[in-house]
Amino acid sequence: MSWKSGAAAGLRQGGLWLGFVLFMAIVAINAPAFLSPGNLLDVLRQVSITGTIALGVTFVVIAGRLDLSVGSGLTLLTIIVVDQHNHAGPAGAITLTLLAGLAIGAWNGLLVGFLRFNALIVTLAMLSVLQGLALWYSGGSNVSVSSPGWFAVFGRGTWLGIPVPVLLMLAGAALAAFLLRRTAFGRAVFAVGGNETAALFSGISPARTVFLTYLLSGFSTALGAIVMGSRVMGAQSTIGQGYELNVLAGIILGGTSLMGGAGSIWRTLRGVLMLGFIQNGLILMGFPFYAQWLVTWGVIIAAVWIDLAAKRGRMLA
Repeated sequence: MSWKSGAAAGLRQGGLWLGFVLFMAIVAINAPAFLSPGNLLDVLRQVSITGTIALGVTFVVIAGRLDLSVGSGLTLLTIIVVDQHNHAGPAGAITLTLLAGLAIGAWNGLLVGFLRFNALIVTLAMLSVLQGLALWYSGGSNVSVSSPGWFAVFGRGTWLGIPVPVLLMLAGAALAAFLLRRTAFGRAVFAVGGNETAALFSGISPARTVFLTYLLSGFSTALGAIVMGSRVMGAQSTIGQGYELNVLAGIILGGTSLMGGAGSIWRTLRGVLMLGFIQNGLILMGFPFYAQWLVTWGVIIAAVWIDLAAKRGRMLA
């Protein structure tokens, strides 16, 4: 192995991780509160919604597709769960929200999987449609929960000192990892993302597989909306704005390839956590809020470059 190929492999496997560790050290020196138990738990609670949504979207990306509609989907579904809580009660609101999330995923899956429309165009259009539906449903007004009751547990509760939304995210990750790595469906997702034609000749239905990945994406977005509604006990028409970027950045940062065929649920969570700590560290060091978006952009560009360059074998060319 030449020194260039060895350096490329090292950069591909650990470059971003080493950069993150260096960033953590710099922030810890300049902001001692960064590594305090309270701040660490706050970051975990903050990224739990992004991480929960990313679980389902990871399946979509491994299958070689995209879902840019999750931000607006989070907005609409959070408005639904909060509003319906006051009419149908918490159990009814949660059920309706999960069904609505599955409906969104089914529509995306039908267009992308069975009708073979471009995933980028479909989900970008769905982003606009869902934002419009959120404005129509809420009338442009904020909605809030009148009497939380046990619904507050999902977003505000703790168990053994650990926030409940973090535990829900980890439990969901364990189930998603099992589904991805230990079932025929998970193997089909990797096969479709790696080589759709070969998967078809192997007896795998790419259309059905892609459809199911979008169902998972819609379901995980609904779960994120339930946690969001429980946490803030209200919703407005911009509550999910930007989440699609954070979700995609976390997935890419975790090493899931945008070209499909490679990825991991646990690496996705690692990427989401890395992004969350980076954003938190910037705030503690006094950077303006918009710096988070600039850094997120840089992280996405770096991660995509490393992924594409490694696949093409020209990391240092």
